[in-house]
Amino acid sequence: MRGVSLRRLYPTFVRYANHRPRHRQIARRQGPRAAAEAAPFYWELNLTTPRHGDRPFEIGHLDHTQLDVELVCSPTGRNLGRPWATFLSVAFSRRLLAVCLTFDPPSYRSCMLALRECVRRYERLPEAIVVDGGPEFESVYFETLLARYGCTKKTRPGGRPRFGSVCERLFGTTNTRFVHTLAGNTQLTRQRGKVTKSVNPKGQACWTLAALATRVCEWAYEVYDTLDHPALGQSPREAYAAGLQLSGLRPQRHIAYDEDFRMLTLPTTQKGTAKLRPGRGIKVNYLCYWSDAFLDPDVEGTQVPVRYDPFDAGLAYAFIRKRWVRCISEHHARFAGRSEREIQLASAELRRRQQRHNQQFRVTARQLADFLASVEGEEVVLEQRLRDAEARTTLEPLVGTLDPTVVAVFGADDIAESDLELEEALSPALNDGSSHDALVIYHDY
Repeated sequence: MRGVSLRRLYPTFVRYANHRPRHRQIARRQGPRAAAEAAPFYWELNLTTPRHGDRPFEIGHLDHTQLDVELVCSPTGRNLGRPWATFLSVAFSRRLLAVCLTFDPPSYRSCMLALRECVRRYERLPEAIVVDGGPEFESVYFETLLARYGCTKKTRPGGRPRFGSVCERLFGTTNTRFVHTLAGNTQLTRQRGKVTKSVNPKGQACWTLAALATRVCEWAYEVYDTLDHPALGQSPREAYAAGLQLSGLRPQRHIAYDEDFRMLTLPTTQKGTAKLRPGRGIKVNYLCYWSDAFLDPDVEGTQVPVRYDPFDAGLAYAFIRKRWVRCISEHHARFAGRSEREIQLASAELRRRQQRHNQQFRVTARQLADFLASVEGEEVVLEQRLRDAEARTTLEPLVGTLDPTVVAVFGADDIAESDLELEEALSPALNDGSSHDALVIYHDY
């Protein structure tokens, strides 16, 4: 009797199981991420709220992607790999507000560069920025900058690509309509086992980062901006202009692209401050920095707010007497122009070598400078050095250039270095005819 009752109940069980919502079935069998594709679509937040906003600069999407193309170094022709692109787009008109290309993986630096580019071009930021759960969007610098200018950060849920469909679709369009038409694109690498040496993208690569960045910006700001978008029925530029005409320019949201704004986009230390030690200056990321403003006896021994340039380890900034003061690093000749990522790679290699001997090791500026000047150090950071050199020309309008009128030399060993190197460092300042004299500071400690 028991077997008979089970046979009768089984069809009923199957009927009820099959009538469950499909996304619930997939969630039980394959997990919530696989069920996201079958989940019901939320067309809008409520009956009256447009899901992409009702005016330009209301909702923006910020995200990163690795473009499907191999790049080479312009001086050497060496393959440097695929670049990362950071896009900031406005959801209402699908217009691209900022495009930045670098070789470095996504980080707070990429986010800051995109926001700088947006303010440089439009002198404004979106009122809300939608991001994913990446760690680069959780940095204190990023959230502080958004809070300072009244921007709301909205984090879309993990494993739900539909919430970022605006930016994700833009990535696909950029690759299919533009990047995949270039020499050295990586479409073939998706077919594993079928790529031969004659058609390998690494051997076909010919584009440099600077040339690609110029063309990507031209495509994004001029070509894509004027093509009809299927979701809009008009081009992003026309939708943007119509939205501004209806909603107004909103001058209260204006952001000046000046030194104050650029200073807010620079990172700081964990504490946000550094102690000003007499005769030594401030210490930021293993390095000591000095400025003539530190000679003021009222500020000696105090904690001062500091910021540093992630693209130039030779520079830092300290807030002294209600103004930001530019500071020069020790061993400036060896650290000037080196990026934060390059310094991190060298520091990690120094620690790894000391751990082989089970030694307690603390990285000092002198050891770091000597390692960077050695052959071993050059091998460790060579590829990063080439990538930074390629990116420098692309990011120069956003990052800025080093002022050649200030040169600092710290320590007695640095004084004994070649007079020719010192003369070459001073020559731009001495020959440009400016009223500012080159400053050489000697410190023994």
